[in-house]
Amino acid sequence: MPVIKVDDIAHVRFAAPDLASMRAFLEDFGLNPFEQGGRLYARGSDGRPFVHVTEPGEARFLALGLRAETVEDLALLAAHEGVALEDMDEPGGGKVVRLVDPDGYGVEVVAGQVCEPAGRLPADLPTNTAAAKPRFRATVRLEPAPAHVRRIGHAVLKVRDFRRSEAWYKARFGFLTSDEVEAAEGVPLGAFMRCDRGDKPADHHTLFLAQLPGELGLLHAAFEVINLDDLMLGHQHLKAKKREAAWGVGRHIMGSQIFDYWKDPFGNELEHWTDGDLFTAADPPQKQPMSALLAVQWGSPHPMSTGRFPPPAGLVSFIMALQIRIRRLFARKPKGTPA
Repeated sequence: MPVIKVDDIAHVRFAAPDLASMRAFLEDFGLNPFEQGGRLYARGSDGRPFVHVTEPGEARFLALGLRAETVEDLALLAAHEGVALEDMDEPGGGKVVRLVDPDGYGVEVVAGQVCEPAGRLPADLPTNTAAAKPRFRATVRLEPAPAHVRRIGHAVLKVRDFRRSEAWYKARFGFLTSDEVEAAEGVPLGAFMRCDRGDKPADHHTLFLAQLPGELGLLHAAFEVINLDDLMLGHQHLKAKKREAAWGVGRHIMGSQIFDYWKDPFGNELEHWTDGDLFTAADPPQKQPMSALLAVQWGSPHPMSTGRFPPPAGLVSFIMALQIRIRRLFARKPKGTPA
């Protein structure tokens, strides 16, 4: 049994040397930024006090925020980990337990925050299809604007040892695997994990842990927008502002989201998404090949596949599997054994 079961992701925390540049990007991305206590915060329209934080400093990712259901859950977690249950001196107040995961990432588990009423969402416009045509004698006229971020949905962390990190997060927070990704049969490189909400629907993933080559860090954080039209208007707005596109528009395989990805002025990647999968605790885990991670059901192919000489998907999977097997081999050597 896990120590607690978290209810959702709460926020992502960064440092950056120029808060004004970050603020301008977040506004273009569709968040609502504000400053307090020397930090830059940003919220969506779901009423949560903030979903994105930037502190002054050298550009880097600082922490992942998770949301517990109750302060009592936080007390259980604090006692289990031997750390303090602290007052949260940030917008919304509440309590926080601060942990460090096996790769050194900060993990801030929060509860008891004061939220505002969620903003009203615009009604979805009727859509005419070949099967049904409910929109009659009415036009579609969309106003240019940034996308409207509703909430934060998930984060993706690069890890050194997937199985070690998976065990750490599941034991403390009760995550369930939706899709495990394999570089080769029996060689997992990561998993899309969702919150255990019992019979209540949960996003296909709240956290994706990925054992990939290169430096550790946050691969991206994802934010839900109103619908496809809203995502496309936001995409158009960011292009007009000459923001740096990273990938998209397309529809993922695992999670099924329609997406686009953008880089902030400091290289952090943020995703818009809409129309994602929902599951309950009763849905069993699935296994998927690495090719499903990089592929799309439609839309822009992954940037790795768009160069002049893109590597074959099979070769990428083979190299990844070889690297993971070599790491396993050295991890099993007894202490003191020459490499």
